[in-house]
Amino acid sequence: MQGTAGYGAPAPTGPVQVAYICGDCGAENTLKPGDVIRCRECGYRILYKKRTKRVVQYEARW
Repeated sequence: MQGTAGYGAPAPTGPVQVAYICGDCGAENTLKPGDVIRCRECGYRILYKKRTKRVVQYEARW
């Protein structure tokens, strides 16, 4: 059972990069786990995570 994380999902092959938007200059930054949280363009330390393109739908019941 190589290549699985135990639940049938494939294991990550490397460090996952996540895209963030700088709160000051609006530049897009990609960060890996352990990276310093800082804009590479202006040095601002507030970054916003980009919205996923995957459809997210919740069922609300009353």
